[in-house]
Amino acid sequence: MLATLGVPLDEEAAAFAIDGAVETGRDLVVVNVTRLEPLALSMILGYDALPELTPEVSASLESWVGLALQLGVRVERLRVRTPRPVEALIALVGERRPGILVFGPDPSAMPGRQYRRVRRAVLERLTCLVWTPPAAPPVMS
Repeated sequence: MLATLGVPLDEEAAAFAIDGAVETGRDLVVVNVTRLEPLALSMILGYDALPELTPEVSASLESWVGLALQLGVRVERLRVRTPRPVEALIALVGERRPGILVFGPDPSAMPGRQYRRVRRAVLERLTCLVWTPPAAPPVMS
């Protein structure tokens, strides 16, 4: 499973996830978890279903999914919109039980403090293997 949080994928993380899927012959689940602001009127009128992807996020996801498909990997794409993205990602991993979660949001596309907080939560709360890019900022306690 390759996950991002509404930002483009980190190149090294995406390459690692695709390489792993090719080598093991397993399917790749690509997940984009984004924040859904709880605006009641927007939800009633259906505006909560509008695309939230920026051109950069869309291009990043499309290019990496396209590469995986070219290499013969079956890909499932999921978009999860929720007021609590970190909780949703952790719940999804618990439901799907992947062999490994590649935590792949591009750290430069998120505020450093937010990236470290989310990364720490993922590393501390998941029981599956978790891979993050080596160049990722260190988790400070």
